[in-house]
Amino acid sequence: MNRTILPPLATALVLVAAPLAAQNGLRDIPDTAVEAQLKAFKLIEGAKINLFAHEPAVANPTHMNWDARGRLWVVSSPLYPHIQPGQEEQDKIVILEDTDGDGVADKHTDFATNLHIPTAVLPGDGGCYVANSVEVLFLRDTDGDDVADERRVVLSGFGTEDTHHLVHTFRWGPEGMLWLNQSIYIHTHLETPYGVRRLLGGGMWHYRPETRRAEVFMKGLVNAWGHAFDTYGQSFMTDGAGGQGINFVFPRSVVLSSPGATRILPGLNPGQPKHCGVEFLTGGHLPDALQDAMAAPDFRGNRINLFKLTDNGSAYTSTQIDDLVTSSHGAFRPIDVKMGPDGAVYIADWYNPIIQHGEVDFRDPRRDHKHGRIWRVTFDGRELVKKPEIAKASEAELLSALNAPEGWTRNAATVELRTRKPEVVLAAIAAAKAPEGVDAELFEIRKLWAAQSVNRFDPAAAITLTDAQNPKIRAAALRALYYDAAATDGVLAAAERAVSDPNPQVRLWAVSVLAQLDSPDTVKIALRALDGVPVDDFLDFAVWSICREHAARWKPATTTGNPFATPAQLLYAVRALNE
Repeated sequence: MNRTILPPLATALVLVAAPLAAQNGLRDIPDTAVEAQLKAFKLIEGAKINLFAHEPAVANPTHMNWDARGRLWVVSSPLYPHIQPGQEEQDKIVILEDTDGDGVADKHTDFATNLHIPTAVLPGDGGCYVANSVEVLFLRDTDGDDVADERRVVLSGFGTEDTHHLVHTFRWGPEGMLWLNQSIYIHTHLETPYGVRRLLGGGMWHYRPETRRAEVFMKGLVNAWGHAFDTYGQSFMTDGAGGQGINFVFPRSVVLSSPGATRILPGLNPGQPKHCGVEFLTGGHLPDALQDAMAAPDFRGNRINLFKLTDNGSAYTSTQIDDLVTSSHGAFRPIDVKMGPDGAVYIADWYNPIIQHGEVDFRDPRRDHKHGRIWRVTFDGRELVKKPEIAKASEAELLSALNAPEGWTRNAATVELRTRKPEVVLAAIAAAKAPEGVDAELFEIRKLWAAQSVNRFDPAAAITLTDAQNPKIRAAALRALYYDAAATDGVLAAAERAVSDPNPQVRLWAVSVLAQLDSPDTVKIALRALDGVPVDDFLDFAVWSICREHAARWKPATTTGNPFATPAQLLYAVRALNE
């Protein structure tokens, strides 16, 4: 294996060495007409594109997510990259709706208008969560007019050192938690009921609104504007400034540019373009060749790259395939991509000839603060998906929707379950059976996630699934255990079995669970994960990390002998401390 070890000033050196794509010489401002953009598109075979929404309904869209009613919530931020003296706040959250099903938004509503450079919106829990500079807001409409009249701060203490590094990229996880990212120049000191949580650079958080518990999941990435979950709940991230393509991340993993890091993990596509956003393409409308492909907007290159993942040890190999969309129009800036309820692919086009704010003046007149588009990609000869009835579905119907081939439907069902009474959801879970054609173990992990989504985790079910036949289910079960491992009986024994699993990724997750526990034997057990299988960078990193983090549990014993099973394990642990 090849370890990447960085000296203390590595982050600064990496950033200084990175070439800057200066735009000060730009003189040819692209034609703003929609027709000019349409003519400039080149699409993957069989695809076509249409304009779903545009200015003045939206301007400079920076993020978008759907609600259970099939409406698209969009952040519109013409203030970006900063507010000028005396300028009024004009950023907003817009709800876009296609009421007649023709693939074009014919209704828009300004849900909230008094926002300051918002960077994310996520409908759910009867309202929406919004990243608003240094805080996360929960906005709610209480009188049915689709205009927010309740505003509450749910998280505060995020840094504000750089407007394109602010907290961003909100997404619901399959377990019902809110996931959010921040970037390298942000220094966060987050106050929670569980104590202050700090992240002094890039990384990703998870947050459970009903308990207000927020924790750091991983560290690193320069400008981490992308996160998506695969079918089995594994996390993949993209970086708007890092150039590593798709990044596989797991608890305590550290990737490019984490301040002070002594070791980092590589991305899956070193040397690939910088990406803003990422989405797994799923569902019946898509061609078979694109199923589970990852769409990642290359906003600098005016295109959307596609990648396919294959298993590789404890991680993955990511292979780039033909682009979904490319454009010769210099203001086409795709910065977010999401699957829609109709099975189409939706693209947030920030629309701007100027994308930097490091080498171009904040008030440069070439910056476009008026335009913004949402594009929709469909495929000829393939039926669109019938929009599912999520908001009006029963709990049993929502459990069934968790098995839909469309990731959009599965996610929407999870979010809707969060609004239902937990005891009713648990009764539906107990009665639910795997439908024909759906893998029984996969349905069991989805039921486990459904219980987590209403904060009623079933640890016994999770421990049972650590013995599933499918190693991806075993890994997913360990991930489900990870969040509450310290308070769950039987976890240590399950993790101890899993560190010797035939599958390296299961071992990686077993080590991640061990890192959450107070047992004096965590490192002794974790070191077994290095035996009997090929060890790649990712599994090695997990074991290396726990040796360092839990050093107080084994280091004192080295003064009188070897606290581990073999001299090789002792040598490994000692080397981990010295790297």
